[in-house]
Amino acid sequence: MLYITKNQSKVYMFDTGGIRNKSVSDNSLMYLKSLGISKIDYLILTHGDFDHCGDAENVINKFKVKNVIFNNDGFKPLEKNIINILNKKNILYYKSKDVSLPNITFLNTKLFDNENDNSIVTLINESGLRFLLMGDAGKDTENAIMNKYILKDITILKVGHHGSITSSTKTFINYIKPKFSIISVGKKNRFGHPNKETLDNLKDSKIYRTDQNGSIMFKIKNNKLKIETCTP
Repeated sequence: MLYITKNQSKVYMFDTGGIRNKSVSDNSLMYLKSLGISKIDYLILTHGDFDHCGDAENVINKFKVKNVIFNNDGFKPLEKNIINILNKKNILYYKSKDVSLPNITFLNTKLFDNENDNSIVTLINESGLRFLLMGDAGKDTENAIMNKYILKDITILKVGHHGSITSSTKTFINYIKPKFSIISVGKKNRFGHPNKETLDNLKDSKIYRTDQNGSIMFKIKNNKLKIETCTP
């Protein structure tokens, strides 16, 4: 996912996808190049799973990446490989708990035994709209967030763990009340994502799915939101 601020002053990329599914990053990179953008100010890798950071080396080699942010857990093997590349290129990297960014809040709770639940969860406030990006975070993280943060009336929710049964509990969805829900999921994936129960929990929001809607773009102009899709 890309977050590009007004006048392209800052570019944030959340996760890269994996080499087995290069379309995740390739679509984003082609879009950036079409805008004449050659740098990524912050590459945020929500956690160390291959399908989230497996194509990071490709992104780092094709663009001028200024900073990389990892989650607060210990570095996994793939993340260690990425850090070796960052060190060679003198690219700065941080843990999310040590970073403060304009309009962006990392919802840090506690560390869990489950890698998915240690995903970086991000709240973006832009032009009065609120975007909540869950990574692969599941029920335990959702409960911790509800106990620590007030997150009413989320405009757009990037649904946790590709719409898996492990995330998006009814209690959490009723708490944040998303207007739109985005599910990043491959066509006919072997996991059966998104789960029917998850879709039921999200039924009061407008659901967009990458397997059905393709690339999804949110544009904000004069504090108004416009949604565009590109069906695959």
